[in-house]
Amino acid sequence: MIRIGQGYDVHKLVEDLPLVLGGVSIEYEKGLAGHSDADVVIHSLCDALIGAAGKGDIGRHFPDTDSSYHNIDSRILLRNVVSMLEKDDWKIVNADLTIIAQAPKMAPHVPEMCRLLATDMKIDENQLNIKATTTETLGFCGRGEGIAALAVVLIEASVM
Repeated sequence: MIRIGQGYDVHKLVEDLPLVLGGVSIEYEKGLAGHSDADVVIHSLCDALIGAAGKGDIGRHFPDTDSSYHNIDSRILLRNVVSMLEKDDWKIVNADLTIIAQAPKMAPHVPEMCRLLATDMKIDENQLNIKATTTETLGFCGRGEGIAALAVVLIEASVM
């Protein structure tokens, strides 16, 4: 059996916070506000994986009302999600991620994001694609008010 999942996340850009995307700390004048490290790339990926497995959404498993997740590194959340899938005999076939941001430029950071996330997902880097786009200055992303991310994943049952 194979299943597909999709995820979306967005966080507001604010001054005096670090910017972490795909597990990579990026030098920028603003960072993303959120209960955890606000890594929209990983949050959308977790949501897609959880959805593909039919287990609800990221908020159900890691609620922002739980203080143990305050400022948590989202890579820890991703590793927990991957463990959840493994326990249910799912394996990740591939993932395709899109970062939507006017700035900063993402291309220099994508290889490190791929390396980190593939490691956390226990897959080869060639099973993961990360790309970025702008909104040509339109909308909240285009005005630099926030960053969004989309994820699509395919998983398959390890045991038939």
